[in-house]
Amino acid sequence: MIEILNVLVANIVGFGAGALWYGKLAEPWMDAVGIKRDADGNPEGGQSPALLAFGFVCTLLVAGMMRHVFELGGIDTIGKGLVSGLGIGLFFISPWIALNNSYAMRPFKLTLIDGGYAVLACTLMGIVLTAF
Repeated sequence: MIEILNVLVANIVGFGAGALWYGKLAEPWMDAVGIKRDADGNPEGGQSPALLAFGFVCTLLVAGMMRHVFELGGIDTIGKGLVSGLGIGLFFISPWIALNNSYAMRPFKLTLIDGGYAVLACTLMGIVLTAF
């Protein structure tokens, strides 16, 4: 039961980091993606709560799999969790984002923004998963 709570807390931390990350980088992110905006500068059509729920489920899957890999790999200290989370974000998720963005001919700035979030979130989740 404690491991389920640990994964949920790690997910909340990682997802929350995304809210802060994209809150600060909303303008350059929308420019890089090419999102059309209304007169107030907000995305046309608003943002669906279903998208946020989907994002929460996606980060929950990442946190759950990270916990599983950490268990199998004996990653059991905060230092190991930090380095492992950093490595997952930097060397697993970010290159995949870069690959997808390059084939979609998206600006490299988008890869830096989205990849930066992956690195931050996975690092934080790695810390949380090993802190308890």
